[in-house]
Amino acid sequence: MLILGIDTSCDDTSASVVGKGKEILSNIVSTQEGIHKKYGGIVPELASRRHIEMIWPVVSEALLEAQITLADLSAIAVCHGPGLIGSLLVGCSFAKAVSYADRIPLVAVNHLEGHIFSCFLESHVDEEYPLISQGPPEFPFLSLIVSGGHTSLYHVCGFGNYKELGRTRDDAAGEAFDKVSKLLGLGYPGGPVIESLAQHGDPEAVEFPRAYLPDSLDFSFSGLKTAVANYLRNDDRGERGGLSDICAGFQKAVADVLVRKTEWAVRKERVKRVVLAGGVASNGALRDRFLSLAGEGKLEAWIPPRSLCTDNAAMIASAGYQHFQAGKTVGMDLNPEAYLPL
Repeated sequence: MLILGIDTSCDDTSASVVGKGKEILSNIVSTQEGIHKKYGGIVPELASRRHIEMIWPVVSEALLEAQITLADLSAIAVCHGPGLIGSLLVGCSFAKAVSYADRIPLVAVNHLEGHIFSCFLESHVDEEYPLISQGPPEFPFLSLIVSGGHTSLYHVCGFGNYKELGRTRDDAAGEAFDKVSKLLGLGYPGGPVIESLAQHGDPEAVEFPRAYLPDSLDFSFSGLKTAVANYLRNDDRGERGGLSDICAGFQKAVADVLVRKTEWAVRKERVKRVVLAGGVASNGALRDRFLSLAGEGKLEAWIPPRSLCTDNAAMIASAGYQHFQAGKTVGMDLNPEAYLPL
């Protein structure tokens, strides 16, 4: 069973062919980083225009790399939200057109659901941080989704059975990385450059606050961002810590909150299986923390390779396979939704 996944939820145009919900035959991503970098963030109108230009070439390349044609597909899975509405419109319109023209069943996938099922994909990527636990996790498990637009904790009891335990009350973790990077004059995107500089800094040199919100599993990173801004206004900052130390201290503060909240959720829900997903899950310091917890036996961890943490269509195809197996297809009245709770 072959599923063509399509994701245009933000600024990356991606298409992937996945077999049986786990075998990646192709996973093509066209990034727009060069377009948005000079603006310090994503410009929605530019993103949607670029999707229009790239959607067919990306899908065509995905089919070519998988060595199949549209006639070989069992279904098309498209991300219909949440995300930038203009970007989502391109992906959904294209998927509906192909589905109608070639009579291929269509399924709609929530972007967050895609992140959850990214750990069900088989990856042969040789990298420093492969999946910590081999094979897909058994239900139930907890899923921490950390990206530029989302920071949420879910109790996943089965396909389609998701309970939100906590979410960010303001900035998402990835958004905080980007905003702090802008404050530091480091450019966009902020995650990779802050991680790189943090490797040469002392995480204890600059002490930033942690919004633990002890009576809740919600997150908050707006105060941390403000603390960095206030620190930069202080004239004696050079005596207390340089740029690398600021990055290291900020990164540690974010990781501390994410890890602490996950530990609380593990105890509260009595579930030790944890999936870490989303773009921020590619951060080496955060991955190391979860690896340490898994090594100590405090939890079982699944973290996909970095290429499957950031937005990609393979995870949409994986979740789409689950929809198709359950008979959850959609018609030509499918519309994207910028805000789409899981």
